[in-house]
Amino acid sequence: MHDIRAIRDDPAAFDAALARRGLAPAADALLALDERRRGAVADAQAAQTRRNEASRLIGQAKASGDHAAAEALMAEVSALKERLPEIEADTRAAETALDEALAAIPNLPAADVPQGADENDNAVEKQVGEPRDFGFPAREHFDVGAPLGLDFEGAAAMSGARFAVLRGAMARLQRALGQFMLDVQTGEHGFTEVAPPLLVRDEAMFGTGQLPKFAEDLFHTTDGRWLIPTAEVSLTNLVREQILDEAALPLRFTALTPCFRSEAGAAGRDTRGLIRQHQFDKVELVAIAHPDRSDMVHEEMTRAAETILERLELPYRRMLLCTGDMGFSARKTFDLEVWLPGQQRWREISSISNCGDFQARRMAARFRTPNEKATRFVHTLNGSGLAVGRTLVAVLENYQQADGSVRVPEVLRPYMGGLEALRP
Repeated sequence: MHDIRAIRDDPAAFDAALARRGLAPAADALLALDERRRGAVADAQAAQTRRNEASRLIGQAKASGDHAAAEALMAEVSALKERLPEIEADTRAAETALDEALAAIPNLPAADVPQGADENDNAVEKQVGEPRDFGFPAREHFDVGAPLGLDFEGAAAMSGARFAVLRGAMARLQRALGQFMLDVQTGEHGFTEVAPPLLVRDEAMFGTGQLPKFAEDLFHTTDGRWLIPTAEVSLTNLVREQILDEAALPLRFTALTPCFRSEAGAAGRDTRGLIRQHQFDKVELVAIAHPDRSDMVHEEMTRAAETILERLELPYRRMLLCTGDMGFSARKTFDLEVWLPGQQRWREISSISNCGDFQARRMAARFRTPNEKATRFVHTLNGSGLAVGRTLVAVLENYQQADGSVRVPEVLRPYMGGLEALRP
């Protein structure tokens, strides 16, 4: 959500930031809605003030014996009483129109975000590790995993496409990945583990920017709730409509949850395998930060996600997303891309975004500095630490052996009861 006062103060800067996103100017239309809203508010206040004044003058007119004036004032009060609901309805309509227009506009990019149209314009910040030389043709994860307990046909029979059943050691490997990630993030990076709801109301989805724009990509229940597409929704909304103490910042939360996405906008993409599923597990990282320190927290969160890839000894690279490839709520995003030898390409395994005060305004999440009455909006940050299913894909492809087995990474063996390899 954007601050209409900031747009009022510098509409040209707002439109220039939208242009960096490839969007048309919007300041004039927003300011027209704002003028309508301010006019409606002024009309409502003036009508209420005149009603109160006329009511007071009625008593004076009666006391002085001026019955004609009293009758005229009573008629005026009666007319104002009838008009006020209409004036108040106009005010609400004007406020709603402005709020909806502001809510439909994505966050503005930070100054250091590179200009670009799409993923081809993202900037490689660094690469860690080199792709392995297998000495045999590397296979994709669905071919590697099928003899090891990765079952798409069984899942399709009960649930349809974009679901998977994991059996035996394969299921344990997925569980091991999630537990390992949680242990690192809570034990080494200061995140507090949370077990949040998987079903949330409209307000929670609106607060983090999923609604109204991305409704078609979500699962909606018959009682009006939404299945979370990411634990970012639940974790960020923990501070909804709160005023926090400055000393408490930053707050850091993490959760391992199932995530649910209808992928309505992704028809034909990654139809095979685990890359794009309707249901998947993810370790989410969320931080609630002081505005002056959110850039530092962003770097810390990115390093927290990179730590997982480094401990698993998976080659990866960090990308700084361009203006045309960032998510709706983000002002700056780092993507981590892991090397998949079966696909012979880099694939996103984590996005870590600084949303500034964009989500906080939608959630009314503030903090107060000691000795100051005024409050400020917090900054919110979120990212994957990591997506468990995609990490499983990376392990299967990078640790595959010529005999069809898959070596278990060293750091996961304690979680696997000492098992060193998955074998057909």
